[in-house]
Amino acid sequence: MAARGSLNLAQATEASLIVAAQARDQAAFGELVKRRQGWARALLRRMCGSHAEADDLAQDAFVKAWERLVDLETPAAFPAWFRRIAVTTFLMAKRRQKAVFEEIDDAAPIVSEDSTPEAAASAKIDLEKALALLSDAERLCVTLNHGEGLSHSEIVEMTGLPLGTVKSHVLRGTEKLRRMLEAA
Repeated sequence: MAARGSLNLAQATEASLIVAAQARDQAAFGELVKRRQGWARALLRRMCGSHAEADDLAQDAFVKAWERLVDLETPAAFPAWFRRIAVTTFLMAKRRQKAVFEEIDDAAPIVSEDSTPEAAASAKIDLEKALALLSDAERLCVTLNHGEGLSHSEIVEMTGLPLGTVKSHVLRGTEKLRRMLEAA
């Protein structure tokens, strides 16, 4: 049983963990990281195509979130707030690696997976391989649009890319994915 005044981390709501973490409760933040790390790593893996790089970027994003958590006004806004931190962390890493985001290339809806677990696993592997073949900018825009459900204007706001560039990356990247997945 938890001591009076302390938070039962395993049963706490995400909102209560966020409030406790904003009060600099490291254990509460640790629980929040534990709950969100799979999603964060998957998002970053889709954007960068590398498991190791995604893990590093996720860790960096969580460190930045810890440092800025007091700026979060509403616990319910945490998912979108943290997504922005993760995407910004990815973009900063790519800029440091001198990645070029000026190329205009884009895409459409991602293939629906068959109902069998084997077919779904195979489709996921095919999708990951196909995503890895897109340019960094295409992969970023396609992942945010199709994988995270963000609108073009939300992607513009998050990445700083021009609207026409975002639309182009989504359109061409999706089309490239469709062609690659149909050929697979």
